[in-house]
Amino acid sequence: MNALILARLQFGVTTAYHFLFVPLTLGLSVLVAIMETLYVRTGNEVYKKMTRFWGKLFLINFAMGVVTGLVQEFQFGMNWSEYSRFMGDIFGAPLAIEALLAFFIESTFLGVWIFGWEKLSKRVHAMSIWLVAIASNLSALWILIANSFMQEPVGYVLRNGRAEMNDFLAVITNPNVLYQFPHTVLSGFTTSAFFILGISAFHLLKNNPNFKELFQRSFKIAMLFGLISIVGTIGIGHLQGQHLVETQPMKMAAAEAHWQTANPADFLLVAGIDQAAQKNSLEIKVPSMLSFLSYNTFTGEVKGINDLQAQAVKTFGPGDYVPPVAPLFWSFRIMVAAGTWLVLMAVLAIYFYRKKTLEGHTWFLKALIWTIPIPYLANLTGWYLAEVGRQPWIVYGLQKTAAGVSTVVSTGEVLTTLVSFTLIYGVLAVADLYLLLKFIRKGPLEHDAEETLVSIGKGASLWT
Repeated sequence: MNALILARLQFGVTTAYHFLFVPLTLGLSVLVAIMETLYVRTGNEVYKKMTRFWGKLFLINFAMGVVTGLVQEFQFGMNWSEYSRFMGDIFGAPLAIEALLAFFIESTFLGVWIFGWEKLSKRVHAMSIWLVAIASNLSALWILIANSFMQEPVGYVLRNGRAEMNDFLAVITNPNVLYQFPHTVLSGFTTSAFFILGISAFHLLKNNPNFKELFQRSFKIAMLFGLISIVGTIGIGHLQGQHLVETQPMKMAAAEAHWQTANPADFLLVAGIDQAAQKNSLEIKVPSMLSFLSYNTFTGEVKGINDLQAQAVKTFGPGDYVPPVAPLFWSFRIMVAAGTWLVLMAVLAIYFYRKKTLEGHTWFLKALIWTIPIPYLANLTGWYLAEVGRQPWIVYGLQKTAAGVSTVVSTGEVLTTLVSFTLIYGVLAVADLYLLLKFIRKGPLEHDAEETLVSIGKGASLWT
């Protein structure tokens, strides 16, 4: 392994680990804000206990997300210094705005919310968690604006071997953002909804009368929030796929293992992929469905990988412009299967709840517990498709990944940090899981939010 492979692996490991926490932060912040708003409007103490309980889990997740996210930014200036030189003028601007605006609002008012329970009025205290929720999702917006330039460069000029911003408005209104941001945020909402559904199901199975009403109400909020979110995620994802057919056709062709241009094009349910031979040895397909998914009509030409490769060679020069087809093909299908499962579970949850037979279906409650990891799987496979599907480009059409890696950081140095980060993240994972399970099992006891922070500090001391 050389420095390039190790640098890619390190960034993949840190990104995947960090992205375990981001979606839950985006959605859980909003759900906690909704719960506290219901408490303010109704004065019902059950909603206050709900806010405190789910708020503790939000705090643990948020703390881990901050710790793991900091590492990524340092990698841009170290392992990927040539990338930073090439487009730091563009990539740095939205990240700076994210830190100075969104993250500062988020962290400031999170502190206000944690320590202000008995010091602020109900309305002001609720407003503080809404500001946290808004800032968390605003933070995602600026990060995705930066990422969208890598997917679809706009608002720039090439000067002295660098990409320089010449139209800030074009950068922040990048067409890719219009699809990627709502898709990411709604997937976060879905993650948090099924997180609450699974934990609520766990406590409903325990049948503790002290917690029953609280988790019934939590379940009701989460099932409605979850169904709306997953349907929205799938809908926006469909539109995003159609956009990518126009802007990154190679990514979508690889995700479909679509080697030859066809009109109409068939959708493959299963394929035996032979990338070396540039063909599929096995295909189970739905006739004309790929054309429909691409254009909302059962006719329409969909470019194949082989033609797109030839076109790329003419445009960019000799090289291999085909990403790893088999991993992308199966990642896309895992993501779709996960989304389908979540729709089914959300619909069943609403059905059983309305029939007032939810707690009698213990098999379903147990299935909800095991469904908690499914949105995470969908999130990771979706991001894999977005980032690996762009290869060999780090900035689509402008800079190849191989050209973005540092020329001075050695293979040994990258390997050392890769091993170190992986070990530290492993310990962090244990600490995070320990804290989450501790508070989940305890349930909504009368602990203040400050005590949660103390526990987080104790957990952090395991690895510092």
